[in-house]
Amino acid sequence: MTQWLTLSRAARLIGVSRGALQRQVREGALPSNEGLVSIEGLLRLYPEFSVESSGAFERVARIKNEAFGRRVQERVLPSQEVLAQRLYAQSRELADAQRHLSRYHELVVDLQARLDAVAAAAPRADLEVLRAAFARGLAEVLATESAGALAIMDDMLKVVSAQVKVRPSGHEFFVDGRDTLLQAGLRAGLNLPYGCGNGTCGLCKARVVSGEVIKVAPFDYRLSELERQQGYTLLCAHSAGSGEIVIETLEAGGPAEIPEQEIDVRVRQVQVLAGDTLLVHVQTPRSTRLRFLAGQGVTLHASAGGVEAHGAYPIASCPCDDRNLQFHIARDERDPLGEMFFGGAVRAGDTLRLRGPTGDFVLTENGRPLAFIACDTGFAPVKSLIEHAMAGEEVEAISLDWLATRPDRHYLANQCRAWAAAFDGFRYAAHADRDPAQGARRLVGVLADELPVAARDVYVAGPEAFVDAAVTALGEAGVPEVQVRATVV
Repeated sequence: MTQWLTLSRAARLIGVSRGALQRQVREGALPSNEGLVSIEGLLRLYPEFSVESSGAFERVARIKNEAFGRRVQERVLPSQEVLAQRLYAQSRELADAQRHLSRYHELVVDLQARLDAVAAAAPRADLEVLRAAFARGLAEVLATESAGALAIMDDMLKVVSAQVKVRPSGHEFFVDGRDTLLQAGLRAGLNLPYGCGNGTCGLCKARVVSGEVIKVAPFDYRLSELERQQGYTLLCAHSAGSGEIVIETLEAGGPAEIPEQEIDVRVRQVQVLAGDTLLVHVQTPRSTRLRFLAGQGVTLHASAGGVEAHGAYPIASCPCDDRNLQFHIARDERDPLGEMFFGGAVRAGDTLRLRGPTGDFVLTENGRPLAFIACDTGFAPVKSLIEHAMAGEEVEAISLDWLATRPDRHYLANQCRAWAAAFDGFRYAAHADRDPAQGARRLVGVLADELPVAARDVYVAGPEAFVDAAVTALGEAGVPEVQVRATVV
């Protein structure tokens, strides 16, 4: 009997990206049926697959932790309560299947007896043909091979790593470890609705269409009786109670759907990345998270020694960690807040006022490969976009070209090399030129020579002279205007 898997589950089992399987489906190498692929088709396409070498979900978790440059998080199994709930749900599914099989077996035995009785009472050639066909079919069913490694691993993953499908978008994600549904969705790059993240505001409520959820965190928000009857739950306080669930909620479709917020944040760290570039790490309160899209920015306000200053900066971190926000700040006498960071007037432990998010330098979903072009600290929003794209596991190919015009050069080059080493289809190239406009033209020339850049969505970030020159050069290289997004940093 053919066993069908979703593309997301199949990609995790085999150990490849979802985008890679989508390409195989588009090219006809992997047959699909209403978005599902068969285990037999997967094994024909990947005959070298083995349980020992695939790494399955451990490989995905390791890459996300190491290559994204986030804080290394302990990868743990779900809690005992969640595991027990998922095992119970799976056992119930097995019991239902066994009950149905038992009834089918009774039906087959009865049908065989009736055929034998009819054939004995009135021997006929057509009845003998029917009896022979029935016997052959029954023998083929009884001789079916036992479940293979992929089928067994799929059942195992349903217990330790539940799969969630979101309607109406059709997006899918996995719930690993002790994550709530909201945490898992954000880590997977989804733009789910939420506010506080701790069960107070109710903005993350969603309807459970199928499957079961289990409460894993306390919450104060009270659902109405009608909402409970309709299956609504809080994503921030519940995890998946069964191996597969379907939820219904509206995801943000763009920057216009993300409300502006005002939050007091605490400076956790001010770290020197290079002589004239700082990493500033701020953290929101547990009760208030910043909801933003990758590539957006905020304005920070500070008051120290009677002096007030503010600065607008792109966020350099992924929305999947909405409490911990990172910024790359270059030394610039025209930036009073930046000078306060460099001079030590604002340091770890201080409180800043944050307003945002702002900007429309965000990813668009269309399945095309991505090309990122950055200059100096224009790398900050590009880093956020790349981490978001990799979290979603939808993009098959990514390229990054980074131009340095300052002595600090490529201050996070090791991070870029880690991405290239960890992900198939990731290309990284470093460039240097004191003239940003000239460097942009040369960079685009190299990129166009090496890649079919006109078939990619291109994201450009850096100083104004760089952005203008790069956008013009991309147009001359045949990249349609609608496939270029740019922001001045």
